[in-house]
Amino acid sequence: MGVFEHKVLKNAYATLLVYEDIRRRPTVGVISHDPATGISEIAQPKGPILATIPVTNPTSTTIFKALIAAKTRNPVIVSPHRAARRSIGETVGILAAAAERAGAPAGSLQCLRRIQTGQVERLMRHRWLALILATGTSAVVRLAQASGTPTLGVGPGNVPVYVHGSADLPFAARSIVFSKSFDNGTICGSEQALVVEHDVDHRLRPMLEAEGVYFCDAPQARALEAACFDAEQSRMRAEIVGQAASVVASRAGFGVPPGTLVLAAEQGGVGPDHPLSHEILAPVLAYYRVSGYAEALATCEALNLWGGVGHTVAVYANDDEVISDFGKMNAARILVNHPSSQGAIGGIFNTLRPSLTLACGTGAGNLSTDNISTDHLLNIHRVARRRPNHCWLDTARGRSVDPAVTASDIRAIYHKNY
Repeated sequence: MGVFEHKVLKNAYATLLVYEDIRRRPTVGVISHDPATGISEIAQPKGPILATIPVTNPTSTTIFKALIAAKTRNPVIVSPHRAARRSIGETVGILAAAAERAGAPAGSLQCLRRIQTGQVERLMRHRWLALILATGTSAVVRLAQASGTPTLGVGPGNVPVYVHGSADLPFAARSIVFSKSFDNGTICGSEQALVVEHDVDHRLRPMLEAEGVYFCDAPQARALEAACFDAEQSRMRAEIVGQAASVVASRAGFGVPPGTLVLAAEQGGVGPDHPLSHEILAPVLAYYRVSGYAEALATCEALNLWGGVGHTVAVYANDDEVISDFGKMNAARILVNHPSSQGAIGGIFNTLRPSLTLACGTGAGNLSTDNISTDHLLNIHRVARRRPNHCWLDTARGRSVDPAVTASDIRAIYHKNY
C-alpha cells in the first residue's frame, strides 16, 4: 500500500518536523505567568491515552502520537489497525526502547499485539483511561466517541479543489498531481475532486495530462466507480486504497499509458448516485466541469458537506475575493495555492502545526478544528491571584459607569431577576 519512498518521507516528517515544532514548547510545570492578570498556568498530563493507528499511515502516525504523548508526559497504549499490526508493533518496539534509554518509565509506551474481539471497545470504556486519540476509519472514530471517554477524533477528508481563472495554471497542475500521487493518495487531506469552469478546463486539462493524469472516457469512468466504491456497503473498496493508478485501472478492466500517476473521471453531481464524490484514498480524482463561478462554489460546498465536513478545502486563485469566499466554508483548513496533502498536515508549505491527526470541528463530531499536537494533551491548571475587577465592584456598590442608571435602578433589576 502506498509508495515506499513516500513512507520514508512520512516517517522523516513525523520525527524531524514534529520534533522541531514541539521541542521548545513548554509542557511541564509553570508554562506562563501574566503579572497584570495575576494568572499562572501550570501544565499537567491528562493521563493514559489510547491511540488508534490507521493502516494508511501506520508507522508515521505511531511516531507522531508517541512523540506528542512523551512530550506531555502521558503514557500511551497504541491500538493498531489489524492489517498493519506487524509494522506498528515494530515501530512501537523501537520507540519504547529509545524512550526508556532516555529515562522514560518502563511501559509508558505500549502496543496491543494480539487484539481479541471486544478488547479495544472495553479499553475505550475503562475508567482509568483519560483520552482517546482516534485516527482511522469512521467506524473507529464513532466507537471512540460513543465510549464516554473524552475523544480527540478526526473526520474523512473528501477535499474539493477549485482552480480559478486567476490561478497560475501550470503551477496548479504540477501541485495537484504531485499531491494526489504522493503515497498513492493515502493521506486524508489529499485532493478528492477537481472543480473547474469550462474556460479553465480547456487550458488546464492538457497541463494535467502532461503531468501524468489519465482522463477516463464514459465507460471507463463507470468501471472505475464500481472498482473504487462498494455501492451496497456505501464505502470505498479496501483493495484499491493506496494502489498505483495502473493497478486501480487494471482492477477496473482497462489499461493506461506508462507514467500515469492519477486517474480522473468526470462526475455529473454529488451524492449517492455519483460514487467518486465520496472520499477515495487512491490516486483517483473526481472531475467537475461547471458553467460558472457560482456553480463551482456550490459544487465545492456540496462535496465538503457530503463527505468531508470540517476537514479541508483547497483553492488555486490570485483573486482575494475568491479566497474570501472559500474562507467561509465549513472546513478547518482552507489551503491557498499549495498541495493539499502536504498543506493539510502543516509545517511544509505553511505554518500550520505539523500533525498527522487533523480534527474537523463539531460538524464531524470533533472537539477541535486544530491540527492536533501537544497543546491538546495537557490539562492546564490556573493559579489566580487577587486582582479585583473594579467594574464589578462599582456595580455591587450601586454605582454605574452610566450616570443615567441609578443605584435604585440596579437594586430594582436585581430583585426582579434574582
